[in-house]
Amino acid sequence: MQKQLIGHLKQKILMGSLPAGSLLPSSRVLAEELGVSRNTVVIAYEHLVAEGYVLADRQGTRVISISNVVGYVQNTILEPISLARRLEPFSRIQSQPVSKTLLLPGTPAIDRFPVSSWRRSLIRAIDSSLPHTLGYGIPTGEPVLRDAIATYLSIVRGVHCDGSQVIITEGTQDALNLCVTLLTNPNDIAWVEDPGYRGAKAAFYAGDLQTIPVRVDQEGLTVPPDMWRTHPPKLIYTSPAHQYPTGAVLSVARRLDLIARAMQAGAWLIEDDYDSEFRHNGESITSMQGLVPDAPVLYIGSFSKTMFPALRIGFLVLPRTIIRQAQGALHELLRGGHRLEQLALAHFIESGEFGRHLGRMRRLYRERQRVLRDALMKHFAETQILGGNAGMHLTLKLPPHINDRKIVEDAHTHGIAARALSTFSIAPTEQECGLVIGYGNTHAEDIPDAVNILAQLIQDALTSQ
Repeated sequence: MQKQLIGHLKQKILMGSLPAGSLLPSSRVLAEELGVSRNTVVIAYEHLVAEGYVLADRQGTRVISISNVVGYVQNTILEPISLARRLEPFSRIQSQPVSKTLLLPGTPAIDRFPVSSWRRSLIRAIDSSLPHTLGYGIPTGEPVLRDAIATYLSIVRGVHCDGSQVIITEGTQDALNLCVTLLTNPNDIAWVEDPGYRGAKAAFYAGDLQTIPVRVDQEGLTVPPDMWRTHPPKLIYTSPAHQYPTGAVLSVARRLDLIARAMQAGAWLIEDDYDSEFRHNGESITSMQGLVPDAPVLYIGSFSKTMFPALRIGFLVLPRTIIRQAQGALHELLRGGHRLEQLALAHFIESGEFGRHLGRMRRLYRERQRVLRDALMKHFAETQILGGNAGMHLTLKLPPHINDRKIVEDAHTHGIAARALSTFSIAPTEQECGLVIGYGNTHAEDIPDAVNILAQLIQDALTSQ
């Protein structure tokens, strides 16, 4: 009853039915009129005083003047154009349903994760660190995890860094958002691979950056020379070891040229190394960050694919020059959290469990990819299949006149979560028609039947042309 009375009085005041200066009935009178206890009214009046709606003095309880504010709020609510303008950057961010699971790109085999080993690492973290780890931690992350990641990246990925340069984030998206916050202002220019990772575009749109698509070919990001003059970037996003979603590897010539031109232009490169651990043929592709000393590269990664998505731990490796200048900002922007998980992950890496898990997953994904490729070749022998040397997905190119989004929509009704290649482009051309098909989360025995369904949907689309 108190809540109802408070809400009713607030509405009357905000809508102007009780104008400024109005004297409210005494608590005794209003209680009698409403048939409630006096305490109910007294508490309601006290709440309105606390929130600044009314003022209580010897003369009684009067409505405070908030008409100017009320008018502004009402006008703002009634002006959809201004609201749409404020939300414009977010209208460009696309989302797709994730309720379906078969052939979903970017999802690891979570049923093969060594839960018992992870449990031991968690218990060890709890036993050795409570209760002090229940408080806020160092904003940039637990030092032991930062050191473990730096050592791992140095040995496995050829990244030149130490623990002081590693910033722990809540996944890749948080790392991308942090790059935008630290290094750009609204209306700065950012380049993104096209087709490319939608999360990078979302981070740039949210930062109100001018987001320029840059085409991708069989050697990765291909930048026209005059773009450095006509659209000088502040940030450049690239996934050089395994371009998403085409699977291209950025050639070393283009890497070196990109680094040199970025240094000349005062731009920063974001290197997203999202699944380089799962290299299926030959040695792993080393990082772009380690090619040149003091390269203007922001190296990002996460454990969503190598461990499990719900862990929500990623990292950002910043150049020393940024670390020195951004230390204060980082401590204001970030709050230390997930401390027990961070300590457990550090132990998981240092104990060798992480490396053994990756070895098992590489073998598993290699086999699942072979099954997927065989199933695709059965139906699409003449169709180009992109990727295959790394990762957890393949991209099947389709004829340009097919609506790949409609095929994906129909596939969802069968529990299949492949993605439309055209949705990864800002300005899709006829060439961006295809399906991005994951195999990390789908058992090998389930892949052929799922591909049969996709093949039938594609055949139906071709027949209806």
